Amino acid sequence: MVMNQALILYPVFAMLLLVLLVTALMLRERVQEMKSRRIHPQKVATSTQMGTVLHNTRAADNYKNLFEMPVLFYVWCLALLALQLVSPLFLGLAWAYVALRCLHSFVHIGYNKVMHRFNIFALSATLLLVMWTWLVLLLLLRG
Repeated sequence: MVMNQALILYPVFAMLLLVLLVTALMLRERVQEMKSRRIHPQKVATSTQMGTVLHNTRAADNYKNLFEMPVLFYVWCLALLALQLVSPLFLGLAWAYVALRCLHSFVHIGYNKVMHRFNIFALSATLLLVMWTWLVLLLLLRG
């Protein structure tokens, strides 16, 4: 049975939804804090100023994280699609990665226990390494 290759886009869409949710939360928290503390926007013109002036930067920090390692996930998904290599296994790995990134965001924005967050990050980074290694090996074996 031939697998629908476009299914690999659904985990990408899920990551996009996560980014949009974190963006909305970041903006809401930032605007609320700036209004309640009467912070002029120019006082937080740089990331250094934001870190110094704002008390709650967890959503903003997580937002930045979503544009670091996950970029390699997006490329991996698009490579699978372009090469027509989407399989149930790869699709499952993609959804597992999305679940870990959602959990990472939940911990980061929520109770923010650093070791919990780090362990989830390490697991997601390891999974991403496995995903890429598997793809490269598959390509090498195919010639």
